[in-house]
Amino acid sequence: MPYLRYLDVSLVLATAPLVLLSGMPRLGYAAAAGAWLLTRAGSALLQARAHRAGSAASRAGLQLVAMMSRVWLVAGAVLLARYAGGRDDGIMAAVLVLVAFTVYFATSLITRGGAVRTGARAQGRPS
Repeated sequence: MPYLRYLDVSLVLATAPLVLLSGMPRLGYAAAAGAWLLTRAGSALLQARAHRAGSAASRAGLQLVAMMSRVWLVAGAVLLARYAGGRDDGIMAAVLVLVAFTVYFATSLITRGGAVRTGARAQGRPS
C-alpha cells in the first residue's frame, strides 16, 4: 500500500481545479496548499535524516523539529490567509489543512501499522 502514503498530497493537488473553477477563495487555498506541500516535503527529508542519525538523541531532536516546524508553518499559513485575504480565505485554508491532516493521519496509521500491526515484543520484556 505505498500509494496510500501520499494520498493527502494527491487530495490537495486534486482540489486545485475545483477551487479555480468554482470561484472558491484562491488565496486561502494557495496559502494552505503551499504550506502543506512544503511542510510535507520538509518533514519527509527530516524523517529520513533522523533514520540515518547515529544517536537516539539526534533522532528524537530531528523528529521533534520536523513535527513542531510543520505545525507552526501550517498554522502560520492559515493566519496569513485570514489576515491577508479575509475571513473566507482563512476558512478555506483551515478546512483544506484539516482535511489534508485527517487523510494524512488515517493513512499513516494504515501504512505504518502502529502498535496493532507490529506485534513484536520489546527486548527485555517477559512474554
